[in-house]
Amino acid sequence: MKYNHIGIPTSGRFDNEIDLPHLKMTVSDHQDNAFGIQWQRYWQDAPYPELVKRVPHIAFEVEDLAQALEGHKLLIAPNSPSPGLTVAFIEVNGAPVELMQYDKNN
Repeated sequence: MKYNHIGIPTSGRFDNEIDLPHLKMTVSDHQDNAFGIQWQRYWQDAPYPELVKRVPHIAFEVEDLAQALEGHKLLIAPNSPSPGLTVAFIEVNGAPVELMQYDKNN
């Protein structure tokens, strides 16, 4: 497991916003800072659990998403937000955790 970013929900605006209409959210680029901090503003009709929309999450890259999900409470089922990437959210100790698996061909 390798750290990727921390996603922090906000209702405020931030510099260099990136609108993601297919995800119904606006984000900052977590790759533009050394610590992987990503601000996230969810749109009113965003179809995510309240825990994900209100509590910061930490994201990790995993080699085998299915294996990493075993034994955990699933918040968001595996899905592909962008080509070559599959993600899922679990709940750990009351907090959301994002697990990310990159396609080995990318």
